[in-house]
Amino acid sequence: MNKNIILLRTLLKSTSRANCYKHCKDKKKRGKIVGSWIGAVLLYLMLMCYCVANCIGYGKFGLTAFIPDMCAMVISLLAFVFTLFKTNGYLFGFKEYDMLMSLPFEPKNIAACKFMYMYITSLPWYMSVSVSMLAGYGIYAKPSLIVYPLWLILSLLLPIIPMLAAAFIGFIIARLGSGFKNKTIAQTVISIAFVGLCFGLRFFLQDMFQNNKVKDTLNTLSATTDKASRIYLPMKWFKGAVTDLNVLHMLIFTAVTVVLFIVTFIPVGRSYRKINSALRSHAASGGFVMKEQKQKNLVNAIAFKEFRRMTGSVVYMTNALIGEIMCFVAGVAVLFIDPQKVLSSMTKGSPLTVEMLIPALPFIAYFFVGMVATTAFTPSLEGKNYWIVQSLPISKKTLYQGKMLFNMYLTVPFAVFATLTFSISAKASLLNTLLLILLVICLCAFSSAWGCVCGIKHMRLDWENEVEVIKQGTAVVIYLFPNMFVTMGLTVLVVYLGTIMSPLLVTAILIPITAVLALLSYLRAMSLAEKRG
Repeated sequence: MNKNIILLRTLLKSTSRANCYKHCKDKKKRGKIVGSWIGAVLLYLMLMCYCVANCIGYGKFGLTAFIPDMCAMVISLLAFVFTLFKTNGYLFGFKEYDMLMSLPFEPKNIAACKFMYMYITSLPWYMSVSVSMLAGYGIYAKPSLIVYPLWLILSLLLPIIPMLAAAFIGFIIARLGSGFKNKTIAQTVISIAFVGLCFGLRFFLQDMFQNNKVKDTLNTLSATTDKASRIYLPMKWFKGAVTDLNVLHMLIFTAVTVVLFIVTFIPVGRSYRKINSALRSHAASGGFVMKEQKQKNLVNAIAFKEFRRMTGSVVYMTNALIGEIMCFVAGVAVLFIDPQKVLSSMTKGSPLTVEMLIPALPFIAYFFVGMVATTAFTPSLEGKNYWIVQSLPISKKTLYQGKMLFNMYLTVPFAVFATLTFSISAKASLLNTLLLILLVICLCAFSSAWGCVCGIKHMRLDWENEVEVIKQGTAVVIYLFPNMFVTMGLTVLVVYLGTIMSPLLVTAILIPITAVLALLSYLRAMSLAEKRG
């Protein structure tokens, strides 16, 4: 068997949940795998429903001819974004680098196999879009039977060119930033900007449907995709192949994809070893200055270590900071936008006033900063180096206290700032503002402690890539969804209580309740830490 195929097959088997389910005897772990499969299927179904609804809209307004363009554009955008986010961690700076580079493979072949690994693991997303849009296109266009297999086969090629572009951009960023400590900043800025764009897209869609702009928007989108296909030729080739059965377009599309794949990994292969070595060793400028060493509190030192780890990981930084940045933006925006107008547009003219929202202001700020608690995944980030933590002359309680302190350092300033600006905008009294700030600090303490409980109780150390624990870990899911829905429910409850009693009294009651919950969560975290020790 070809050596590259052996390497790719080994990479897939080593991270395969099906393989783990087949050989694992732990019923609890097998149950988690089944749960992750169910969750993934639900996400794929949601994406397919969205795509089918999109096709129905195109079909109803006589724009069926543009469905292939839209399919190609959506798959290309997904492939570009997914690859851009995964390049640092899958293609560069991956954990098994030393082991792979010691094998009898050329660096360009290892890079190509890692690229194909990213492609195969993301393929279900791309094919969900392709199959659902093919179904919609089939209903309205009624093409010949040969279009169906041709569409699916060419859909397998659609993600490769945008993935190569994203991988090459990631290669350039890694190549330029491999000599600096803050090499993750560029990718983090891109990631956060993309999430902000998606967040803004929600308001665009809401305005479109509320003001009956669906037909105009679809016409604009179809014109845009038509222009995009003229610029981005793979879209044109895909459409020509599946709608006109143009053999020349099929051959050009296939040939260009294969040639670009081969050509891209020639420069990557030449610098692959150098880039990964620099990323792993954190190479930096040689201009060091000797300074007096200062003794730090042990808990603070652990918190600072977490900060250094966050700034060294794009995935960590993006997930840890996105809520804080949104909180800051909301806090600034409320100083320049009339909150009563925003509230009226959101509640469809209901008699709800800004004054009624005053007791809920800390929960609104907490909804942003409490979306992700770093303590939910930092215990698992130790991974296979956990034995080093075990050998350190510090107690587990101290270790997790440091992790909780870092989450407090990260969330409290943003939450307090937003609560303060919300209170100023809502014209809350000075005493009420101080109580609201105290309440949001208690909420941040609860978030840190409860996240730590989830992180310790559902610690996973056998991960191959940090994405598996930061984005997909059981601890993160168990923390995120209950916390999010309970916060939304409490916001509604507090607003209701504020209509039947003094907002000041509501806040004064909530502070000790939240403080007790934070204390109980902290004690539970310390108890679990003691058992781990």
